[in-house]
Amino acid sequence: MDVAVAAAAVVPARTPALRLPASTTASRPSSARPLTPTAGRPARVLSLARRAPIAAASLGVSQDTGVAMPGANIVTQNDLLIVGPGVLGRLVAKKWLKEHPGCKVYGQTASTDHHSELTDIGIIPSLKGSTISQKAPYVIFCAPPSRSDDYPGDLRVAASNWSGEGSFLFTSSTALYDCSDNRLCNEDCPSIPVGRGPRTDVLLRAENVVLEAEGCVLRLAGLYKIDRGAHYFWLRKGTLDSRPDHIINQIHYEDAASLAIAIMKKRPRGRIFLGCDNKPLSRQEIMDAVNKSGKFDTEFQGFTGTNGPSGKRMENSKTRADIGWEPQYPSFTEFLGVDS
Repeated sequence: MDVAVAAAAVVPARTPALRLPASTTASRPSSARPLTPTAGRPARVLSLARRAPIAAASLGVSQDTGVAMPGANIVTQNDLLIVGPGVLGRLVAKKWLKEHPGCKVYGQTASTDHHSELTDIGIIPSLKGSTISQKAPYVIFCAPPSRSDDYPGDLRVAASNWSGEGSFLFTSSTALYDCSDNRLCNEDCPSIPVGRGPRTDVLLRAENVVLEAEGCVLRLAGLYKIDRGAHYFWLRKGTLDSRPDHIINQIHYEDAASLAIAIMKKRPRGRIFLGCDNKPLSRQEIMDAVNKSGKFDTEFQGFTGTNGPSGKRMENSKTRADIGWEPQYPSFTEFLGVDS
């Protein structure tokens, strides 16, 4: 998830309506190691086998309702704990439940605001900080750092709730690759060093917790769907004081979910993977496609900036080959139906 795309959470006064339904469906394999001392690696984390249990999500009881789910405290081999079941986490849950009938999917949240929605799609919700009775064989951490006072600490809690039998996956960001000036960047590109900035430092330290626990990291490019992502944020703004030729890397939410599941099913250990569609586009190309698509009731007016970085071009052929995965949506333009 590119850090810049996180700004899409801002809601301006005017929101464009969609003309079409919003129901459109949609490894660092060779060099994935924990941060080296020269990259600012934090102190080594104790392995799961030596760590004491830490309070986390309750497997089986919705803490805000007190409603017990039949058999929910009996963990089976395909049960999944999702920390942060938002847009991406819910897609993972739906796909996981479809592929593993009869399994249980637990969702740990920071508030009870959406627990009824989670229950409706088959997720057993609980609050962050409640106790756990059984460790889960599969754990995926999708919660953003914005709602955490100790993000690496939250990853330690998630790691402590993993039984070690299936897979533990953390969704991170391609912003951590130390590449710029419109250069090609793949799984072998080095990570930026700790100390470059507070936002990236938090992610780097969280990643290292996961890798030390023998979990895996999936660094995602900018996530999007029809009504969410960089394009929608810019469309709502109308104009933007940014350079139009800056390169943006993206991946559809559905594809990010399917890649996450494919990685978990492979059960790798201690590796970093890269999630993108391999079709980087400039800001201008993205918004030209939006205007051409006819799927929105407003048009983007333009970018007015001339300064700023030019971006990077992400490519993840190694992840695809190693995991055996291909995206449903090969590019943003093809998703909108305007690819030439």
